[in-house]
This record gives sequence, C-alpha cells and structure tokens, in this order.
Amino acid sequence: MSNTKQSEEILSVALSKGRLQHATLELLRRAGVDLDPSEAGSRKLVFRDRSGRFQFFMVKPVDVPTYVEYGVADLGVAGWDVLLESEADVHQPLDLGIGRCVMAVAGPRSTARKNYRELSAVRIATKYPRITTDHFTRQGVPVEIIYLSGSVELAPRLGLSERIVDLVATGRTLADNGLEVIEPICEVSARLIVNRAGYQVKRRAVSDLIQGLAETAPRR
Repeated sequence: MSNTKQSEEILSVALSKGRLQHATLELLRRAGVDLDPSEAGSRKLVFRDRSGRFQFFMVKPVDVPTYVEYGVADLGVAGWDVLLESEADVHQPLDLGIGRCVMAVAGPRSTARKNYRELSAVRIATKYPRITTDHFTRQGVPVEIIYLSGSVELAPRLGLSERIVDLVATGRTLADNGLEVIEPICEVSARLIVNRAGYQVKRRAVSDLIQGLAETAPRR
C-alpha cells in the first residue's frame, strides 16, 4: 500500500476539551476506536489511537468548528451551542446525545417575572451574542448585549445586566447566585461534524465511524 493511500485512510478528529471531553472519549471507545488510556487521559493535545487510523486534536470547544470547516480536521465533536454561534459551514450527520443541557434566559428571582418593558434597560450578559441577538430579535425586544467570556452569573448580581443567556444543566449554579430560568431558547447536545470536502475524499472511513457512533450514542 502506498504512503498516499495510507494517509487518506487516517481520520483527523478535533475534540472539545472540558465539559464534553470524557463523554466523547467514552463514546469513541464504545464505537470501537482503540484508544490508549495513557494517551487519551494525558495532557497531550495531539495523539493517535492504537491502530493508527485516527489522529485526535484536543482544542477549545469554540475552535472545533473552525478546525473542521478549514479541513485541518476531517471530523469534530462540538456542542450545538457552539455550532449555532459559529455558523460554520460543516456537515452535521449525527446528534451524539451527550452533554445535554438547555440554552436559556435567566435572571434574578426578584425581577424574573417582570416584562421586559418594565425594566429601565434590558442588558443581557452572555457568551453567546449571536444566539442571544437572534432570540430577542425574533421576539421584537431591543436589548443591549454585553459579551462575557465566563462567569456570566455574576453580571446581574453586580448590576452589569438584568438578564443572562447561558447553558443550564442542573440549575444549581443559577440558584446559588440568586437566579432562575425565565425562558428556554433551545436544547443543546454534542454533534458530530464533518468537513464537507473531507467527507467526499474519505467517505468510507467517515461513514464507518458515523455508523459506529450512531449505534452506541445514548438515546433519549
């Protein structure tokens, strides 16, 4: 077999560090990817499985769609929230059913039930400006978006905003900071994404992985 043919059969996969990491690696193992625990559980940012058929990149969740869209990675695993925010041009063949949570509007308990028109200003703190803007535009509510990269629950408490838009899993962090969900925006889970050109070049290998993941992904 030529070196060119061998390289065509290697699939590069961008994985999200953090919240989705453990569940994604476990799903890959169940799908038959022979991961070396000493590699997958290390701090390495690039590693391969034991068969040499897969090369994995560990990157920030927000960067996964970029790596896949530009063809650095053939495939990736990213949350639906990240994909909505990035609007990356990638193929999305499979909902992996992991990392389930809700994107929601939340606010202080004391003002949570107030109509937006009753607030002196409607400032929304969020890590998701595009999703937030789209949501309130559809409702016809003019808002000021305040972008924060983390700890958005602090914003209402310190008077920076009246509301936040963020991911909610158990709701405990909201409750601990005196907030509650006002309205859900959308359900979120991890998706398998594929580079459009790479899917054509490596169709069989990509299809085999999709099938393996589909058979092991959790169901609702």
